[in-house]
Amino acid sequence: MTILLIRHGSAGDPYRWSGDDADRPLDNAGTDQATRLADKVDALLAGRPLSEVRSSRAIRCLQTVGPAAARHALLPESDPSLFEGSSSAMTDLVRTRAGADGADQRVVVLCSHADVIPDVIRDVVSDGASLSGGRGCAYASIWELTVADGTIIHAHYHQ
Repeated sequence: MTILLIRHGSAGDPYRWSGDDADRPLDNAGTDQATRLADKVDALLAGRPLSEVRSSRAIRCLQTVGPAAARHALLPESDPSLFEGSSSAMTDLVRTRAGADGADQRVVVLCSHADVIPDVIRDVVSDGASLSGGRGCAYASIWELTVADGTIIHAHYHQ
């Protein structure tokens, strides 16, 4: 199993948004990033099935993974453990998904935020995963988590 942790695309300046921040959509750059991200996800699938797409309820997250999900006839499922401020809940979700590995070739996409993903990476590294590809959490970036025997063994950063 592979778990792809995706940060949402560019959504403009949050200080210039006048509504609920969860309703802030992607800007033009973010929309372009979402389209390119679908290509990156397809490349990482390498013939394996995309079995599930989960996202923060934030519109910008749902829009970011929408094109990738649509290519595989999936709908992104909103998951509260992926919303801002949910680092512990997301780490639990990632560990649970990894534990359900069953040595299969499925790929799962989880879309979240810059305040959550680095904490999850820190936690999987503390569990013993190795790292490659640099460090970061740029807009529309991907952390590719490799799972073996129910454990995350490697985290690779793709920008």
